[in-house]
Formats: sequence, structure tokens, C-alpha cells
Amino acid sequence: MTDLAARRAAFRQLHQDGCFVMPNPWDVGTTRYLAAMGFPALATTSSGFAFSRALPDTDWAVPCDAMLAHIAEIAAATDLPVNADFESGYAHEPEGVAANVARCVATGVAGLSIEDATGDPARPLYDRAAAVERIRAARAAIDAAGGGVVLTGRAECYLVGHPEPLPEAIRRLQAYAEAGADVVYAPGPKRREDIRTLVEALAPVPVNILMSTNPGLRVGDLAALGVRRISVGSSLARAAWTGFIRAARRIRDEGSFGGFDGSVAFSELNGFFREDLAGREKA
Repeated sequence: MTDLAARRAAFRQLHQDGCFVMPNPWDVGTTRYLAAMGFPALATTSSGFAFSRALPDTDWAVPCDAMLAHIAEIAAATDLPVNADFESGYAHEPEGVAANVARCVATGVAGLSIEDATGDPARPLYDRAAAVERIRAARAAIDAAGGGVVLTGRAECYLVGHPEPLPEAIRRLQAYAEAGADVVYAPGPKRREDIRTLVEALAPVPVNILMSTNPGLRVGDLAALGVRRISVGSSLARAAWTGFIRAARRIRDEGSFGGFDGSVAFSELNGFFREDLAGREKA
């Protein structure tokens, strides 16, 4: 296993220039497969994991202890740097965020993100001042651990239906960067002009963009817009669920097994994991 300090240093270096894709596995098998494909880093997905546990991705339905165990399992499954989708830190007050961030750092991650969504429909975002204090507390906890973990500050304006998501996200992300976030992230924008505006307003702070659908943009397009990091959130997990649901519905509704057409062969998957296991046993 690559030294943890080296993985964290490599992850930080990835944010210095260029653009990289950081896909999101949801279990050990998908982690091992994505790592073998050559991606430089991976990230957990709270949604993908929640769905695998028959839980919604909302209101901390997955308890903090369960999420920390999952993050640790993913981080231990690969030599690649892993970024933790740590939701809103599983606490409202800065002190609680700091305590939980320290626990997340101890799982062996190279980075983690903290959101500013409250989970309360009546007040979907923390007040900006409170959100900044939460990022500042996360930064202090990371620095106290001395591990060089990359902190991502997330503005959830688009996801909670803010009436002016782009300008409010920019204001919040600028404040999060000043409070100690190394990377900033506002899930939601898909139009070139919005992404360009976001990146330019936050420069030189690295910006993560979520590709949860196919808006017609490719990796090269996002790189040209100045995006430093691309993640896909729950999209790979949802793609897997899509195949499963469509095939199951065809069996139920049509009595047809046509949903299996085009599936990856058993021998391919089994062969990959046989070779992967042999490699781990030799290491």
C-alpha cells in the first residue's frame, strides 16, 4: 500500500494545474475496478452508499459511524488518493464538525468535503456566517491532525433551489476559500457560461465541477473552461441501478430477459477480480 502521506501529497499536487477526473465508486468492487482503469484519484459518494443500504441520501439517514466505516473501507481498498463525500460534517455547530472531521481524517482519506446544506426545508442553507465558521472549524481540525488533507468547501445553492444559485454560490465559495478551503465546489451548473463565470470568479482557487448528467460537455471542454477537478457523484451508481431496474422490469412486465443483452460477461468480471486478488496476495 502506498504511504498515506505520499497519497495525500499526490492528491494535493493534482490540484496545482491541469484537469483531472475523480470518479465515485460506492463499494470495494467498484473501487478496485476504477483504480485499475487508471484514474488518478477516487471519491466516495454518499448517495451511492446510501442507496446500497436501502436508505435515502438525506438528513443523515446513514449514521456518521456507518459513513466513516464505509469511507475507511474505500480508502483501504486502493493505493489511490480518496476524497470523502462527508456531507455536512454530521453536525450543525462548528465544534461538532471539527470533531467529526478529525474522525474522517483518521480513516486514511486524502481529502474531504463539507456542505452548507442544513437538511431543513424551512432553512435549507446555513447562514453564510455560520457556514464559514463550519469551514474554518474543519480547516482547524485538519491542520491539527497534521496530515495534509485537502479540504473542499461545497455550496449547495443549486441543489436546494436557491433563487439566485450562481451569484450566491460564488459569494459563499469565495468566503469558504478565505476560511481555509483548498478546493471549492458548487454542484449544479451545466452551461458553459455559468461554469466559466464560476471558475473565473474563484480563480486561482481550484474548482470542482459535478457531471451528474450528460450536458454535451466533455472532459476537454471543462478543462478549457479552467475546471481543475471533475467528479460524477452518484452517477455511476445510478447507471448501475438503471441497468438493474430496466432488466428487472422487462422480466416482470414482458417475461423477457432482453435486459441482459449487452451485459459485461461473467468471465470478464470474474477474471478481473481473480487477477486483482492474485496481485493483492503477492503484494
